[in-house]
Amino acid sequence: MSVVSMKQLLEAGVHFGHQTRRWNPKMQAFIFTERNGIYIIDLQKTVRKMEEAYNFVRDTVAEGGTVLFVGTKKQAQETVEFEADRCGMYYVNQRWLGGMLTNFSTIRKRIQRLNELERMQGDEQFSLLPKKEQRVLMHDKAKLEKYLKGIKQMTSLPDIVYIVDPRKENIAVLEARRLDIPIVAIVDTNCDPDEVDYVIPGNDDAIRAVKLITSRLADAVLEGRQVAGDREDEAPGELGADAGVDEDYDNYDEGEEPASEPGPEADVHGADREVPTQVG
Repeated sequence: MSVVSMKQLLEAGVHFGHQTRRWNPKMQAFIFTERNGIYIIDLQKTVRKMEEAYNFVRDTVAEGGTVLFVGTKKQAQETVEFEADRCGMYYVNQRWLGGMLTNFSTIRKRIQRLNELERMQGDEQFSLLPKKEQRVLMHDKAKLEKYLKGIKQMTSLPDIVYIVDPRKENIAVLEARRLDIPIVAIVDTNCDPDEVDYVIPGNDDAIRAVKLITSRLADAVLEGRQVAGDREDEAPGELGADAGVDEDYDNYDEGEEPASEPGPEADVHGADREVPTQVG
């Protein structure tokens, strides 16, 4: 039985690509046809690629690996957080801070600072501090939590980075590639598939499409953990395997938003897309 069916992909709008004037020629192999100025993605290839990605994630997690879910665009933020939490993995769904992977030691210090501020807030002595100092500390905590909440428990680099829209998350892609961390990603018709190790051709703007694909990969994580647990039960005497920041963060303008609100049709096929009158 396949990980996802053609019917499920169609219902979620995974087959809708971008307008033909906004495409990457390297995606031609994954395009089925064009209708009314919109590229239609070959869902048979999506099913096969989804199977490959699922198996890779499952097998990696079964060996003790971890996954970092990345999706900072509005359409992906809620799903990325929910599915990463559901399978017990890490996520970034706000702004990607330069160096999150390549300068992870510095990021770890900021995570430690966040944990320290959380402990301070729970201490009785905190209420004795001047109100102004309390406000400053809570402002720092809120700022750190906004960007680091999803990786607070991540003590080492992930074994896989899953990305919604590698074109938007280009810094995350560059950092993962520099560190030879495999990338699994939803790759739309305007993206470069050569930058991704496990390409899942599909609509990366539709909320339902992102939710469907991301949930399946979270299922792969859960299955991998089940496999790992079964192995431990079979061999209880064996020991398991041990499982650069830029200035953007400090200069961040609190009024800045990482992505604009999606258009009225973004839930189905993206803000710049129109529904073809006929797919087949």
